[in-house]
Amino acid sequence: MGGMTSETGYLLDNRQREAGRRFDALAELFDPWTLDHLDRLGLTAGWRCWEVGAGGPSVPTALAERTGPTGQVLVTDIDTSWLTELSGPAAAPIEVRRHDVARDEPPGGGFDLVHARLVLVHLPDRAEALRRMAEAVRPGGWLVVEDADPALQPLACPDERGPAEELANRIRRGFRALLAERGVDLAFGRTLPALLRGAGLHDVRAEGCFPLTSPACRKLEAATVRQLRGRLVAGELATEEDIERHLDHLRGEGMDVTTAPLITCWGRRPH
Repeated sequence: MGGMTSETGYLLDNRQREAGRRFDALAELFDPWTLDHLDRLGLTAGWRCWEVGAGGPSVPTALAERTGPTGQVLVTDIDTSWLTELSGPAAAPIEVRRHDVARDEPPGGGFDLVHARLVLVHLPDRAEALRRMAEAVRPGGWLVVEDADPALQPLACPDERGPAEELANRIRRGFRALLAERGVDLAFGRTLPALLRGAGLHDVRAEGCFPLTSPACRKLEAATVRQLRGRLVAGELATEEDIERHLDHLRGEGMDVTTAPLITCWGRRPH
């Protein structure tokens, strides 16, 4: 969920006003799914964890609760401004560090768990970042990478039953066009198993999370559209009137809007 700046090809800047709303919606949608997978891998007291590109505080907080005072949670991002509430004596096991996973050397010491959610798909140097993350996993430890695959299910409204849903899907196509212009691989999620095996990991598995509709889906869509409205209009992908109409539809409960499927992939460093 890491920060994104236009200089590095990122489209959604975490410092923008809507970023907090996006983090909240993503946490509501995907935290139960993410934490269920981490728990199934044995996440427990004493584990040393590296959370890459955390963006918001929800996953690091949950990791710290599970690893306890005998564990350690290192949280890194290129923009740590959303993580200030994690530092200090109340969150003793958590260390926040500014770090670029694609360029900086991985932290040493070996981790029981290295986790990244919605980070790699936005990085130009995806393969290098994944290699460095895999390098940081201790023998017997786990790398868990979760990323979107917008091309797997590209619609905002799979049930395109009327003009409101048609508009939502047109705006989603505009969003995907902006992502592709900036080098985002719209079919990245499905490549994760091969990438993890290529990084030397064993017992590789993957599953997809596809929330079809919920208030959090509408909240995420609205925050993303508000964040991108200037670029959508400038690129003639939507008009101001289109965007206002779409945002108005999202305020009600009548629209079933989804997000791109999240592919969760995990693999173990052999002993």
